[in-house]
Amino acid sequence: MTTQEVASRYVELEKAGKWMEIQDELYSEDVVCIEPEHAAAMGMATVTKGLAAIKAKAAAWNEGIAEMHGGFCTEPVVGGNFFSLAMGMDCTFKDGNRVKLDEIAVFEVKDGKIIKEQFFF
Repeated sequence: MTTQEVASRYVELEKAGKWMEIQDELYSEDVVCIEPEHAAAMGMATVTKGLAAIKAKAAAWNEGIAEMHGGFCTEPVVGGNFFSLAMGMDCTFKDGNRVKLDEIAVFEVKDGKIIKEQFFF
């Protein structure tokens, strides 16, 4: 797939709430995830390497959510091997804290798979 095709498929799955399918279908086994430094205060690793580790991180995040109130994902902006999205969610965690998170996500694509994702929030 081209970068545009990967980006379009990502948005299609994201808007359908199929987050695990995004990883299964579009991510390389060697994908790297980079979170901002302040994500550590939220209990998240700032660098995660490998699809299995990223899936485990996502599962732990989802496990902590009690209720989703909404979310959004923009259409992608594609440049070369990269695409970016504005994304957000409004959720209540099991500890009772409600969080509205807005972010910019940048993805790098190689050989039809996402090899790197980086989040800015």
